[in-house]
Amino acid sequence: MYIRDGIAYANTPSSITVVSVRPMDEYKLWTRFSTGETKVYDFTPLLDQGVFKVLKDKTLFNDVYVDYGVPVWCEGDIDIDPEHLYHEGISV
Repeated sequence: MYIRDGIAYANTPSSITVVSVRPMDEYKLWTRFSTGETKVYDFTPLLDQGVFKVLKDKTLFNDVYVDYGVPVWCEGDIDIDPEHLYHEGISV
């Protein structure tokens, strides 16, 4: 556990954070990281898993935003690890 800006987090702090994110066609996310790199991540394989199923609704998927360096949806109820996006995304 660690605390940043008065908020307690369960995991260890990540060295890679998301600076900005934009939804794209076909359930892809364009993401700029704290490293300055940009990548595109195909979210399609996750849409049949757990909490991500609701993001099949294109309106919900497109409502992605960054909160404390993490892409989130549904007022923060759904998020995805920035390091996963970084390592699995395709550089652009």
